[in-house]
Amino acid sequence: MDSQSLVAAAAHRHDGHMDRPALADFLRRRREALKPRDVGLLDGSRRRTPGLKREEVALLVGMSTDYYSRLEQQRGPQPSEQMVAAIARGLRLTPDERDHLFRLTGHNAPRRALATHHVSPALMRVLDRLDDTPALVLSDLGETLAQNAMATALLGDETRFTGLSASAVYRWFTDPGARSRYPQRDHDHQSRIQVAALRASVSASGDSERGRAIVSELLATSQEFAAIWELHEVRNRFDDHKTLVHPEIGEIEVDCQALFTENLSQTLLVLTASPGTEAAEKLALLQVVGHQTFA
Repeated sequence: MDSQSLVAAAAHRHDGHMDRPALADFLRRRREALKPRDVGLLDGSRRRTPGLKREEVALLVGMSTDYYSRLEQQRGPQPSEQMVAAIARGLRLTPDERDHLFRLTGHNAPRRALATHHVSPALMRVLDRLDDTPALVLSDLGETLAQNAMATALLGDETRFTGLSASAVYRWFTDPGARSRYPQRDHDHQSRIQVAALRASVSASGDSERGRAIVSELLATSQEFAAIWELHEVRNRFDDHKTLVHPEIGEIEVDCQALFTENLSQTLLVLTASPGTEAAEKLALLQVVGHQTFA
């Protein structure tokens, strides 16, 4: 990109239209700056170009290779805001780079706040390297922002939920199926720590409209939530040890390690089992079968 184009890109303002040349150049340069090992892929010995291949980025983003290639070739249609957010996660963009990408595609950049759905690049780098144990990235409101294959096999795809239902706290009190991953004996305890963690998040974020909306809706629809909310308990939602229930394998006891971002808005939760235990054997079985349906 020449100096004149750089100046134009730097001065780019959102006007509802895509800056196709700048977008194509930005995507290509970010793709070439990523190494396979940065996203949990093998380097290989027969790569002819630097960085990732287009098909690898498309796989990370969850779009077709043809669609992504057309964006880099200045031929693609304007992606939706959801697709732009997925591209930002796939390319491991920083918040500033993510905002730039939104503007290049003709969208307003998401408002910066304590809580954000843009996964911390640092947490994503760690998640990419975890393939032998369940791991997932959560927002402070209990929304699953990213999860590895093992976490999907153990918990199901928790990134598919939208609206208030994206919050595990909200689902816990509105969807009976959300409790199926925990033994019945632990439900009361889970209810308490879910509410206590939500109060901690709402208190920390201050002006979080989303957090207030979850609380308001649950107070209106769940007597159980309202009763626990009145206790004014505040605590971290993660126990050091918990028991989860897989629909085919059964109960699995796991240890929980949590890695937080500096502002505590996101958490990488890693679930492990002590070597040689029955739980470790079950996780090993889970890794082999993935989320296939058992016979």
